[in-house]
Amino acid sequence: MKEYYLNTSDISSWVKTVKARDRVFLSGIVYTARDAAHKRIADALKNNAELPFDLNNSVIYYAGPTPTPDGLSIGSCGPTTSSRMDPYAPLLMENGLKCMIGKGERNRSVCDAIIKNGAVYLCAIGGAGALAAKSIVSCEVIAYEDLGCESVKKLEFKNFPLIVAIDSVGGNLFKK
Repeated sequence: MKEYYLNTSDISSWVKTVKARDRVFLSGIVYTARDAAHKRIADALKNNAELPFDLNNSVIYYAGPTPTPDGLSIGSCGPTTSSRMDPYAPLLMENGLKCMIGKGERNRSVCDAIIKNGAVYLCAIGGAGALAAKSIVSCEVIAYEDLGCESVKKLEFKNFPLIVAIDSVGGNLFKK
């Protein structure tokens, strides 16, 4: 198990380096999207419509932040259950997504797509949304505002603590 301080802007250089069980402190641009937003993004891909952000080498955090209190950049921002995005994740990875952040196991098709596309799945600590928010410097709604807390947001992370759950070669924290 190793510890890394990484930036999303360098994802192509580190995504194949980190291994399951490594600790990561992630900085840089990350987008939020949950199941309703994933469905819209998948539909946009299938219809060659405009996407809310460039999927190439992107990072998606499965989160729906709570309203922002005065004086803070974001409200509580903990991970949501990743399996709800499993129907959409392979398509997004085929279109450039390199990293997903959430909690819990992924299905076989997602694990296979991670290996096929040289991607990685990181886990955040569930139940610690207020603590996680302290590592988020900024938050901006960029698409699907009608989805409320599930709108797509552009976040800036600073040393956000994560664990590599599934690495690009199939190492899997959830398997013995």
